[in-house]
Amino acid sequence: PLIVRKSDGGYMYSTTDLAAILYRVQEDRAQRILYVTDAGQATHFAQVFQVARRAGFFDPAEVSLEHVPFGLVLGDDGKKFKTRSGDTVRLMDLLERAIELARHDLEQRIAEQPGRTESPEYLERAARAIGIGAVKYADLRTTRTADYRFSYEKMLSLNGNTAPYMMYVFTRVSGIARKAAGLPADAEVCMQELVANCASEQQLLLCVTEPAEGALARQLLRFPYVLLDLERELMPHVLCEYLFELSQRFNQFYEHCPVLGAEDDSVRHSRLALCALTGYVVESGLRLLGIEVLPRL
Repeated sequence: PLIVRKSDGGYMYSTTDLAAILYRVQEDRAQRILYVTDAGQATHFAQVFQVARRAGFFDPAEVSLEHVPFGLVLGDDGKKFKTRSGDTVRLMDLLERAIELARHDLEQRIAEQPGRTESPEYLERAARAIGIGAVKYADLRTTRTADYRFSYEKMLSLNGNTAPYMMYVFTRVSGIARKAAGLPADAEVCMQELVANCASEQQLLLCVTEPAEGALARQLLRFPYVLLDLERELMPHVLCEYLFELSQRFNQFYEHCPVLGAEDDSVRHSRLALCALTGYVVESGLRLLGIEVLPRL
């Protein structure tokens, strides 16, 4: 049973949820309505949806109501993520800590590179992109309905299935593109323009001679189908897994297939096109996840 109005005349969540369905269908003309909450609300929304259907608030043939549940964030101890004092962790505090750790790691790596200096503006932008991106990716890479353990160390790592790992692949592609175009080291490269230039010069006729090239090309071709699965199933981890696999394929390609130093122009153009497409797909995929990419790290 679903209580819509209490005996004392009071209203409940179910009341406003039903009113919202009616408004979204009649006024907003919505065709697909998604409710993103924790898995514990599943019974409530199952009740609300069936009452709305029986009340004639929407036609299931024309409007889809879907509950999109997610699991809990756990600490290293496997229990619900809280501060040491037992309080619930505030999102702002969590993100600020991630930015702080990302900035410290970035400053250390810059210090280890002789002659490299960066402006405070660059450090701030990079630290925010890495820190916030790492937290977002760690949340989205796990199957949506599953609980997961929160770890700054793992999510900020440059190795493994993390946002920094994917972001580093984009910066590597950007570096190749800058060298190919003769641009300065701090120039930002638009991957979409690079892909368009390759196509306009008929350089997208790929010359695949190495297994690593074929593996990368096949992975790139999967992107549209992954997006269709993402839209249908509403499982962001599918896109994360795809991007991680694409990044691995690109790193294998980068290791075994010289790009700018290829043996002839046709192979060079083909490999540069593969790099451009990889950069475009990684950038597009991360932006769909709400993660900013950087031309260099």
